[in-house]
Amino acid sequence: MLFLLPCFILERNIQGNQMIYKNVLAAIGNTPIVEVDFGNTKARIGAKLEYLNPGGSVKDRSAIYMIEEAERKGWLKPGGTIIDASSGNQGIAVSMIGAAKGYKVIITVTEKISKEKLMTLKAYGAEVVVCPCVAMDNPHNYHKVALQLQKDTPNSFMPNQYFNLSNRQAHYTLLGPEIWHQTAGTITHFFAAAGTSGTVSGVGRYLKSQNPDITVVAIDAKNSWRSTKGHPQPYAVEGIGVDFDTPVTDYSVIDEFLAISDEHALGILQPLAQQNGLLVGLSSGAVAYAVQQYAPRMKAGDIGVMIFGDSGRAYLSKGFYGCVEDTVPCAVALKKAKELTL
Repeated sequence: MLFLLPCFILERNIQGNQMIYKNVLAAIGNTPIVEVDFGNTKARIGAKLEYLNPGGSVKDRSAIYMIEEAERKGWLKPGGTIIDASSGNQGIAVSMIGAAKGYKVIITVTEKISKEKLMTLKAYGAEVVVCPCVAMDNPHNYHKVALQLQKDTPNSFMPNQYFNLSNRQAHYTLLGPEIWHQTAGTITHFFAAAGTSGTVSGVGRYLKSQNPDITVVAIDAKNSWRSTKGHPQPYAVEGIGVDFDTPVTDYSVIDEFLAISDEHALGILQPLAQQNGLLVGLSSGAVAYAVQQYAPRMKAGDIGVMIFGDSGRAYLSKGFYGCVEDTVPCAVALKKAKELTL
C-alpha cells in the first residue's frame, strides 16, 4: 500500500506512469515495512526502514516538519541560519534541508559522533561544532552551546528537537498515520528508540488515538539518565538514551520502557546484516535486541512494528560490523574463483 504524506511536504508531478518529485525534500516518507523473523514468536514483526529517507534517517520527518512550521510562522526567514544540537541524524536532516532551501546551517555535536556522520554534515555544507560529552547543565554541553549560538546569531532559528513539542507532533502527523495505513490498522505493538522521545511519543499518541489497546514500547539505553534514575554512565550507542527530562516525552502513551546495554545493542548488528540483509545503525540494534527479547510475549495474530532509524553505513568506521582485515585481496579472490571453474 502506498500512503502519501500531507501535500505541504509531498508536492509532485505525475504524468502517465511517471512520478517525479519536485525536489529531494518531497521524497521524505513512504518508507517500507519489511518482516523480520526472530524465530521465537508466532506474531508477525516488521521493521520500518526509516534509513531509506533521503537524509538517511527518521529525523528527516521531524526536521522538515519543524523547519516548514518555522517558515509558515515567520520564525525562519530567507537568508537565515538554522542551528541545532544533534547526535548526528537530526543535524544531517537539517543540513540536507538547509542546503535544499538555501539556509546556512550550524550543528553542534558531541565527541561521540561517528566519523561518517561528521563527514556527512560537512558534505552538506554545515558548520560543525564538536563539544565534549558533558552533562546537560554544563555550559560546554552541545545543547547549551547551540542555544548560545542561536542567541548570538541574527535571523536564526533553532528547531531544538529536545524540547520542541513539534518534534513529537511531526511524528504524530507524518509517521503515525503512515504506519497505521501500511498495516491496514492491524498493528498491535509499536517499538521505537527513545532519545528525544519524539518518535515513540508522537507515533504512540497517534496509534492509541486509533486503537487504545495498541502496546507502545520505548527502548532506552541501560546507562541513560532515566534508566539509572538520575545517575547516568557513559555508553557507546548513538541516537538513543533519555538523558534529561523533556516535555517531548509523553509517558501517558508509553506502556513500557526496555533498557538495553551497549553489548546487546552492538552484538546484534552483524547478525542483522549477514543473516537478514539489514545493515542498521546502533540505536536500531538496541531496538532489534529489545524486540527479540520481547517477542515471546506476543501471540499469534499480533502485528508488531519496530523503527530502524538509520543505517549502519553511518558507523562502519567504528568496527561493529566486521574488520577491514577480514577483506580478501582482489588477486586472491580471482585465483579462488578460477580454481573453482577448473
